[in-house]
Amino acid sequence: MIFLTLEHILTHISFSIVSIVITIHLITLLVDEIVKLYDSSEKAMIATFFCITGLLVTRWIYSGHFPLSNLYESLIFLSWSFSIIHIVPYFKKQKNDLSIITAPSALFTQGFTTSGLLTEVHQSAILVPALQSEWLIMHVSMMVLGYAALICGSLLSVALLVITFRKDINIFYKNNHLGNESFSNVFGNTSFFSAKNYYKSQSIQQLDHWSYRVISIGFIFLTIGILSGAVWANEAWGSYWNWDPKEIWAFITWTVFAIYLHTRTNRKLPPANSAIVASIGFLIIWICYFGVNLLGIGLHSYGSFTLTSN
Repeated sequence: MIFLTLEHILTHISFSIVSIVITIHLITLLVDEIVKLYDSSEKAMIATFFCITGLLVTRWIYSGHFPLSNLYESLIFLSWSFSIIHIVPYFKKQKNDLSIITAPSALFTQGFTTSGLLTEVHQSAILVPALQSEWLIMHVSMMVLGYAALICGSLLSVALLVITFRKDINIFYKNNHLGNESFSNVFGNTSFFSAKNYYKSQSIQQLDHWSYRVISIGFIFLTIGILSGAVWANEAWGSYWNWDPKEIWAFITWTVFAIYLHTRTNRKLPPANSAIVASIGFLIIWICYFGVNLLGIGLHSYGSFTLTSN
């Protein structure tokens, strides 16, 4: 009872903190960036990370197994993964361009997890025989970490496409050397359009850079997850590959992002080309992670919406 109460408290604390983080980001978008306020949001995400970590550890203790056996637990782990991706650049003392993606993603995941839709699977249950393996930690954790990174990278690619194909994009910038008179006439100045194109180009390059880095990491996690899953499948079902819907969509996801990485390495192609592939991959990920679970068929039928798995 104590563990359940603690889990409930940590779940809602983490959700509340992420909500505050997003509010802070919205404030910094509407007004001049406040360094102290922005730094507070980063520290709040660190607090969220520790809350979710405590939640997972608590559930691990009272369930007796690693908390990745159903959809509810994998969503908590997915939110934990988003928080990891968010705070890594902070510890590396780099500008966190991922925060605009990771914080809302963590909020959405936590919000869905704490909603009443998954009430039936909040309680931990005895693992089905197929899940009673040491491969559970390796396979499912790698897959969920891969999903999280690929989702973030794909959303950055979507943002890149929006900036690239939007004809009239307003880019606001500061120039301390511009007086009031010149500022009022800046729209009639050719240098303004050059500056606008420059900032647009810089934004595209930054989004392409971060998208490539995050998707590359996610692709590695996904590859390890699929390979470890194949070994686990051989132990559980006597075959490395069984053409199960979950396996098929995981392979489709892997193929789409392999195409992205191949396209991205061709410097002659504009960033929008690879971004289109990553955007398609974003939809494929959700079909693989969540959509297949709704069907409740195949060898991963324990991963359905009601009984659920990764």
